[in-house]
Amino acid sequence: MNATKPVSIALVAGEESGDALGGELMSALTTRLPDPPVYIGLGGERMKAAGLDSFFDMSDVAVMGMTAVLQRLPLIVKRVYQTVDGIVAANPDVLIIIDSPDFTHNVAKRVRKRAPHIPIVGYVSPSVWAWRPGRARKMKAYVDDLLAILPFEPAAHERLGGPPTHYVGHPLSENAAELRPAPGERPDIAAQHKVLLVLPGSRSSEVGRLMDTFGATVDRISKAVPDLEVVLPAVGHLEDVIRSGVKDWPVQPSIVTGRAKKAAAFRRAHAALAASGTVSLELALSGVPMVVAYKLDWFYRRVKELNQLFSFAGVSSMVLPNIILDQNVIPEFLDDDANPVALSSAVLPLLSDTPGRREQIDAFKRLDQVMRLPDGASQSGAAADIVLRRLQA
Repeated sequence: MNATKPVSIALVAGEESGDALGGELMSALTTRLPDPPVYIGLGGERMKAAGLDSFFDMSDVAVMGMTAVLQRLPLIVKRVYQTVDGIVAANPDVLIIIDSPDFTHNVAKRVRKRAPHIPIVGYVSPSVWAWRPGRARKMKAYVDDLLAILPFEPAAHERLGGPPTHYVGHPLSENAAELRPAPGERPDIAAQHKVLLVLPGSRSSEVGRLMDTFGATVDRISKAVPDLEVVLPAVGHLEDVIRSGVKDWPVQPSIVTGRAKKAAAFRRAHAALAASGTVSLELALSGVPMVVAYKLDWFYRRVKELNQLFSFAGVSSMVLPNIILDQNVIPEFLDDDANPVALSSAVLPLLSDTPGRREQIDAFKRLDQVMRLPDGASQSGAAADIVLRRLQA
């Protein structure tokens, strides 16, 4: 670091979750540095509030799913080169890329080629432990340090030849208290009234593929559990899509939006039917037994059928708590196996005091120990410490 001028830090995030991580990291870095740093790059509202001068609106590149990416590909490519040009011109002391690997890693590779002296830190590892494991070794050429949010990822990258990887904690584990019920808040499992969470996903493509299946599954469950309350926490920007999708469900769910209402629903729930994703970790931290389903995008399903590239690289589960705990305790169903008969048969035992329900709850109690950082460190603080170490190298 040059003591005669403020530290210059470039950050690149491509979606809302990365913007949240980036904003917290920027705040932690600012408190640790003697003078306020200069922040440039790409981010959303939280990173802008923390002081980022963003090259353009993050929504230009915040798209998910192969179909959506293809529709906006010319603009995304343009934004990659615009971001690279901006970073090279600014010549920052460090570049931090945050999640969204299809965008941020394309930026990092080009910055490394044009300005190899700029150190690069990756924040959130791509799922190299799940598929395309060869990415780990390739990342080593342009990522100097990788900040992992899952505890098994440092060992995975070491095994796969990836960059130096440091576990810095997961944001959900720091906020687990708001998901956990106070005494009496979650009705006893012996009570006749049952609360089932239905979580069809946080992206429109996921919701579209799962809504009909989940509706038919809930119908089957309700016939076996007459006093069933179904609650569907909806992501705000998908509320209209979800309300349209449930209008023909035989059992109408109560749709809630917003973080507070979602957390309250988690604290009351007895069981959940969920799309694969981070929500499975939220449910596990809340102590809610679950069944997980996933249906692939048409492109990835075709790749899987033709080339078997989507192989999960030997990982025996697509569910985060299963992988973290190294125990396939949560039932999971993929593609055609995710049908109403199979899903309802797996959910029903979770709505009463069964060995399957108790097994999940007991396993979830180990998550805190597995995911906890030493000495009570915060995630953003641990991440900032690695960035500062790289700055001082």
